[in-house]
Amino acid sequence: MFWRKPVLILLFLTVLAPIVLYTDRLGSFFDPRSKNGFLDESSTINFGGEFGTLNALPQESLNTFKEPIGVVYLDSSGNSDGLDSEISTSNVGDVEKREFKEELSLGRSAEHKSRVLSMTAADGNKWEKENVIEQATNGKKEEKVSDGLQEQELDAKRKSDEIKEKERQQELPVRRQERKHQQHLLQTSVKVGSGEHMKTKLERQSDKTYVSDARVRHLKDQLIRAKVYLGMGPIRSNSQFVRELRLRMKEIQRALGDATKDLDLPKNADEKRKAMELTLARAKQIQDDCAAVIKKLRAMLHSAEEQLRVHKKQTLFLTQLAAKTLPKGLHCLPLRLSTEYYSLLSNQQQFPNQEKLEDPELYHYALFSDNILATAVVVNSTVFHAKDPTKHVFHIVTDRLNYAAMRMWFLANPPGKDYYFKTHRTNSDPNMKFRNPKYLSILNHLRFYLPEIFPKLDKVVFLDDDVVVQKDLTGLWMLNLKGKVNGAVETCGESFHRFDRYLNFSNPHISKNFNPRACGWAYGMNVFDLAEWRKQKITDVYHSWQKLNQDRQLWKLGTLPPGLITFWNRTLPLHRSWHVLGLGYDPNVRQKEIERAAVIHYNGNMKPWLEIGMPKYRNYWAKFVNYDQVYLRDCNINP
Repeated sequence: MFWRKPVLILLFLTVLAPIVLYTDRLGSFFDPRSKNGFLDESSTINFGGEFGTLNALPQESLNTFKEPIGVVYLDSSGNSDGLDSEISTSNVGDVEKREFKEELSLGRSAEHKSRVLSMTAADGNKWEKENVIEQATNGKKEEKVSDGLQEQELDAKRKSDEIKEKERQQELPVRRQERKHQQHLLQTSVKVGSGEHMKTKLERQSDKTYVSDARVRHLKDQLIRAKVYLGMGPIRSNSQFVRELRLRMKEIQRALGDATKDLDLPKNADEKRKAMELTLARAKQIQDDCAAVIKKLRAMLHSAEEQLRVHKKQTLFLTQLAAKTLPKGLHCLPLRLSTEYYSLLSNQQQFPNQEKLEDPELYHYALFSDNILATAVVVNSTVFHAKDPTKHVFHIVTDRLNYAAMRMWFLANPPGKDYYFKTHRTNSDPNMKFRNPKYLSILNHLRFYLPEIFPKLDKVVFLDDDVVVQKDLTGLWMLNLKGKVNGAVETCGESFHRFDRYLNFSNPHISKNFNPRACGWAYGMNVFDLAEWRKQKITDVYHSWQKLNQDRQLWKLGTLPPGLITFWNRTLPLHRSWHVLGLGYDPNVRQKEIERAAVIHYNGNMKPWLEIGMPKYRNYWAKFVNYDQVYLRDCNINP
């Protein structure tokens, strides 16, 4: 009995005391309010080398556990500024993270300083899961804790947690509704914000485009103002200020240079502008007479308009000169061809199929030209688009100088073995006394003598040498001209194509016989009924009007005015798709009109074979020129 008490004391010290101590530490480990505890890891605590799993919820295996995204949110109590600022620049998913964080703070201690969260669309019930885990952990913990003061404290804490959980469960539906509302508002604001951002961006781009040359224009305005002040009497009398003003003008001119945009200006341009502005302010103080400044500005405006008029006149003259000047290549070509032609034998100088030249069953074309290359393009483009080229005959009328060269070109470059050519050489005619030989070519007026040139033909299609054929023209011979002599496309789309722009209606011979608002029509692609021409004696009509215009009081030079008069009430309008004009002067001919046209016409000064021709239209013409041809290479004629 004496040793019984000491043994029990030793037994208590060696067995029961460690159990109590161990249970106290274990309880503090599972305490959700422990400062360094992590609730999420409580389901996999290792006891004695084995994992003690909780059965309240199915657990994820270690192999399938997903790593958090890594977005860190500070869980500082009473401070939501960080979350609010994050939401202002985040997407809708960030709203869910913030709401989850607020819900988490209801059941967790405010002592947790940071937390790593991984949110997905399937994590909506994560809080409920963690709550059950917490309850299960507390239950397992209470089984291990001994009685005494510690058990009472844990019980009090558990009751406090239950009260908070009930309050959180009551608030949770309200917070979910608020979260949905905030998500809707955020989605709407994102869409609206995106639209406003795009609109603002476009406005900024538009404003940037608008002001991109604002400084350049300001500098130019300063120069104009400086020139105005230099012409004023009070300022001219101040020699020192005049020197200063001229110095500022030179500085501005150097800064401007060839700049057309603000980006082209040098860095010191703003300094020069400010200095000039100060000088102009002083000039305004010296010259305060507004009426004198206005008068000077009007004089400068009048002078500028006069200079512009002179420059336009010079430009027109130079353009016409360039159009009439023969390029070196086109001057070389007929010389080269003529030399080659006269080296041929007489039998080699003849075209084949001579018997077909006056066959009325074939389709006959008439071309009047001294331009070999242009004529070749007309023939090549017509043959290329003809459905049956064997039925097409080309009659080329040229002058004595180019007769041999024209024959040699088509002898050396026939479009095919079945095409027929006839080359006419023109001579002076007594009836041509009415033309002005100084300005007009005989070839232009020969179109009024078609029945005499082709006595055995009843219908011909007349083509200018500055046209390109884009479709089969066989249908022109099928047209019923209804007793008219000329079939042509009218050109009354613009006011300057009316009769009053070509004829002098102050003359009684004109005003009594014609309507000033009548539509003009186009030479260049015309169908002429030669039988009807002879019947109505059209050539005699032409002669009678030429006699009346001997002093050129009825119309000025040209062949279109006498053509309008001669074929007055004798012209059948054709559809516009047959003939499109303007490629020699109008840069705004619509692409659709060009593509659908049977014939396109380079009327005007900007011919496609000249350097002044418009590049946008040149390819329609150039694709029918073989620049590899030996004569073109020898004369250095290139695309």
